Amino acid sequence: KKGDAVVELNYKAIDAGVDAVVEVAVPEAWKTLSEQAPEAAATGERQDLVDFVNKVVEPVSKMDGDSLPVSAFTKYADGTFPQGSAAYEKRGVAVAVPEWDSTKCIQCNRCAMACPHAAIRPVLATEEELEGAPESFVTIDAAGKELKGLKFRMQVYAQDCLGCGSCANVCPAKEKALVMKPLETQLEAQVANLKFAEENISIKDDLVDRSTLKGSQFCQPLLEFSGACAGCGETPYVKLLTQLFGERMVIANATGCTSIWGGSAPTTPYCQNKDGFGPAWGNSLFEDAAEYGLGMHDAYKQRRDGLALACREALEVPGISEELKKALQGWLDNKEDAKLSREYGEAVLDELTDVDGNEALEKLWTMQDLFTKKSFWVFGGDGWGYDIGYGGLDHVIASGADINVFVVDTEVYSNTGGQASKATPLGSIAKFAAAGKPVRKKDLGRMAMTYGYVYVASVSMGADMNQVLKAFKEAEAYHGPSLIIAYAPCINQGIRKGMGRSLEEAKLAVQTGYWPLYRYNPTLKDEGKNPFVLDYKKAPDGTLEEFLLGENRYAQLEKAKPELAKKMRETMAKQYQERFDELTELSK
Repeated sequence: KKGDAVVELNYKAIDAGVDAVVEVAVPEAWKTLSEQAPEAAATGERQDLVDFVNKVVEPVSKMDGDSLPVSAFTKYADGTFPQGSAAYEKRGVAVAVPEWDSTKCIQCNRCAMACPHAAIRPVLATEEELEGAPESFVTIDAAGKELKGLKFRMQVYAQDCLGCGSCANVCPAKEKALVMKPLETQLEAQVANLKFAEENISIKDDLVDRSTLKGSQFCQPLLEFSGACAGCGETPYVKLLTQLFGERMVIANATGCTSIWGGSAPTTPYCQNKDGFGPAWGNSLFEDAAEYGLGMHDAYKQRRDGLALACREALEVPGISEELKKALQGWLDNKEDAKLSREYGEAVLDELTDVDGNEALEKLWTMQDLFTKKSFWVFGGDGWGYDIGYGGLDHVIASGADINVFVVDTEVYSNTGGQASKATPLGSIAKFAAAGKPVRKKDLGRMAMTYGYVYVASVSMGADMNQVLKAFKEAEAYHGPSLIIAYAPCINQGIRKGMGRSLEEAKLAVQTGYWPLYRYNPTLKDEGKNPFVLDYKKAPDGTLEEFLLGENRYAQLEKAKPELAKKMRETMAKQYQERFDELTELSK
């Protein structure tokens, strides 16, 4: 209807552009410009990482990678890259970054959990560590009995922030403790503050329970400064996983958004903690991530069974100390416990002081990477988990193996351009569903529950951060397969509030009945309890239409075909009410 008018406006825009052309004077000195001096070389304590950044990352980032000789890559011929190189990028691309107001902060750490890029973190410092701090390095007394005598501040990584504002939007203080300010007003002070914190203040991750919301955020995120979109709904989940289990995680990643922000050459956002441990990450293809992860798990299990045999053989060695016997037996008894397997493994290694010529004891040295129980994860989006990789996902959870599958559900093929997947709901517009998807979404969670021995959870960080924590802890602790499906707001959904309010959108999804929160834990059956727990028990609040029309994927159908859109929304409301009733009944 508006075709001619739009064409006419385009003509006028072209004419206006021609009329607005002005001369730009080019400085005379430009004729004789010399090449800029090279930037200062990267430095750091890890020489392997520094060499990689200077010799590979920098040239590639400057679009000069084609000039690199083959010899520059000989150290990486096996396909592995050093972890932590994303921290050297310091892109400084945000228009605005958060400014922390210490007088209004309640020290809940929700802002740190919400940040998609790990660009705002809590700092705990002693009085001694604060000596010589910049004047702008403001701190307050840390809250909590475990933190008595310490000082607290929320440190912004201004050069790494993407300026989405998620942190400021989730701040629950009566008056916001975070306010978005222009980057140029924050850069000088915050760069200096961060430098001081990194050089003088230790990470104190063992004072508050790691499994709590507040305590988890005092742990170093081992996913930082990724290339994900500003306000990304996926990375906060994975960042949290690395804070809980990152030092012993092994990740098989399906191709998709999670592999692009998780491992775009030449940098990687996965990094190491203060002890040198971090996630081992790999990507094979789009369709085979589950099988890829299962192969890693099975190979590791086979090797670890060999370690158990070696420990039993070592117990038979004449003359070994009682301390070594105790450590070996302790490891054998607790090898499936993450914490104790590491403690007893370290005790074994500490006692192996004189093993020359003893084949049985020397063998333990060569297998020391196996003592700590690893945490195996498969990451992928809904295009992988519901569609292309579903056969493999189903095979892996059916196997009974102790492996965790994590699906970030954006309800569309995000990375490949916004095509409909089996996770795309009824009425949502996407490529190959231009008139709104005509059928309802596949219920992956309830399908997995039919096995009876698979841990299953449906989570939404914006709705309940503590429920996400519970699901992650229970899934990882469960000795069997787990499947966690996470609601992940995405730029492809066209959220009209903006991606800075992605967690708010995730909260509305739960309140309207659009997304359920539940956990299915098979271990509860052994205790005589109902294994199914419905975590959000309120009925849909009746605002589904308002929620849907706040996203372009639904609003576009309303504009193009209002009668069809209305009919689909009515059907969706009915379906979500039925699902709520069914889940409520299941939880009784």
